[in-house]
Amino acid sequence: MRAYLGYITIFFSIPVLSIFIFLSYQEWSLAETPHQVLDKRIPLDTVDLAQTSYMTAGNGKVISEISNGEKRIYLELDDIPVFLEDLFIVTEDQKFYEHRGIDVTAISRALLVNSKKSAVAQGGSTITQQLARNVFLTHDRTYNRKLSELLYAYQLERKRSKSEIIELYMNAIYFNNGAYGIEAASQFYFSKSTRDLSKAEIAFLAAIPNNPELYNPLKHFDNTKRRQERVLKQMVVQGKLKQEECDKLIKKKIRLDLSTNIDLYPDYVTYVHQELKDLVASANGLTKSLNGLDEGARNHAEAELNKQVQKLLKSGVTIHTALDINLQTQAKSAIQSQIGFNDIEGASVVIQHHTHQLVSLIGGKDYKKNSFNRAYQSYRQPGSTIKPLLDYAPYIEETGADINQLVSGASYCSNSYCPRNYNGATYGLVSIKKAFAQSYNTPAIRLFEKTGIEKSFKYLNAFQFKKVSIHDQHISSAIGGFEYGMSPLELTNAFTSFNDGSYQPARAITKITDQEGNILYKWKNQSKNVWNKDTVNKIRQLLHEVTVTGTARSAYFPTEYIGGKTGTTNDAKDIWFVGLTGNYTTGVWVGKDKPASLQSVYSRQPQISIWKTISQAAEY
Repeated sequence: MRAYLGYITIFFSIPVLSIFIFLSYQEWSLAETPHQVLDKRIPLDTVDLAQTSYMTAGNGKVISEISNGEKRIYLELDDIPVFLEDLFIVTEDQKFYEHRGIDVTAISRALLVNSKKSAVAQGGSTITQQLARNVFLTHDRTYNRKLSELLYAYQLERKRSKSEIIELYMNAIYFNNGAYGIEAASQFYFSKSTRDLSKAEIAFLAAIPNNPELYNPLKHFDNTKRRQERVLKQMVVQGKLKQEECDKLIKKKIRLDLSTNIDLYPDYVTYVHQELKDLVASANGLTKSLNGLDEGARNHAEAELNKQVQKLLKSGVTIHTALDINLQTQAKSAIQSQIGFNDIEGASVVIQHHTHQLVSLIGGKDYKKNSFNRAYQSYRQPGSTIKPLLDYAPYIEETGADINQLVSGASYCSNSYCPRNYNGATYGLVSIKKAFAQSYNTPAIRLFEKTGIEKSFKYLNAFQFKKVSIHDQHISSAIGGFEYGMSPLELTNAFTSFNDGSYQPARAITKITDQEGNILYKWKNQSKNVWNKDTVNKIRQLLHEVTVTGTARSAYFPTEYIGGKTGTTNDAKDIWFVGLTGNYTTGVWVGKDKPASLQSVYSRQPQISIWKTISQAAEY
């Protein structure tokens, strides 16, 4: 009885609504017209449906579909088969082209059905009302929602043509299993575009939206098939299909060919999402607030950034990246084969130093998307890999010293700080070349002191290490003793400066385009010079010597150029190798998430083996 009275209320509300809108004009015109009021309360000048965005590799291959659980690929009406449009009109709203969004006859029919069942069992909604419900409202079966639906439907009919409404409808409705709109449904259930569907397949899909759970083909295939047959028979009754063709379509066997969501290379894709936020923040002037000390301003900027990023990803953009699929595959395989046991982890970064593009990034040996990514989120002590950046290059830059210049390798102590060379060995005067190649500690510290701590750190500051601060400006930093350290991505980035003396952060994203191919976002970074040509040439000689006579002889392979620097922290808790070849700068870190000794694998130099495998794949 309650349901019956509710529908009586709705039924008689329709003429009341009409009177409210049209007959009270004289009173309302003194302030605002009814349409002005509706336009303010229900502005429908734009109707934006969330669409799937894509991420592509350097070769254009799609590596990730970004849909946030709502996969949709928008189709223009001209690209949607007329047969599908006829199916929906016949089964959902036969008076679609006659009414103004509300079908009084259908509501009356629903009223009778619901009064008999004492529940809201049948809604009597037009296609316009269903569109309003799917896009703007909820699916709650309440009378308040139903009245809101009427107002939204009225507004849609005012603002949109019938063609626009039916186009929006076929792109908006839900086909279950995360597929919204006919194209997403077609690609999910049949792995092909709507234009390639047979009429039998189109009718099968058209059967789903009426009750997506009941007609879910993955759970209730027979239900979906029976409804397909019913809608085809309705097409015959309405003169949209001949009986002979209907019989053929019903007999045609439906074979699902399910597609899976594309989500490859999780290490790299996860990083790209972070870089996306950085790019949008930079382009919209939010970076300063995000990095500022004002917590309120930071929170506001973060909220605004998240809003902008979500809006962008729902607009169906393509994020073009520099990912080299072959290198990514080789890097992952190398890390897994070298440290695929115990709790040892690894990370690698590959940068094409001529283009400053990040072409590969591995965040862990068995990395899962959105988990802790060691390539850019892990900050570790750099060990001796810091020496070229903080000790040798600044010293050569300031003094023009020759690499054969002698420096003391004897014991060193300063204010009770007494670092030792490897195995406690001491040396007399050694050349800069030998001290670098053998990674002696005390000569590096002496060069660091001669340059001056503050001056040396001014060079290091050029690389914008996130967690390096004034608290790190002390002697022990010369051999890697930082408070927090740096990430593999940061350290590899810095080493690219030994290619030509300039520094520019490597980027994974090359551009972001809309569906028409227009560029929406693109990095505008400019390189800055850090080292002069003479310093670069000398450092490259020193790096090369490491692979010929020094601590990384096993890294060597014949190529245009090869050079790098090893790094080991106290008790071998972190082991590094960062090096350059003709076209790439590659960094590798191996360690444990909870720092602990790696003595069990240290002698095998897994970081060098990984680096060599990656670099050979890159250059060959």
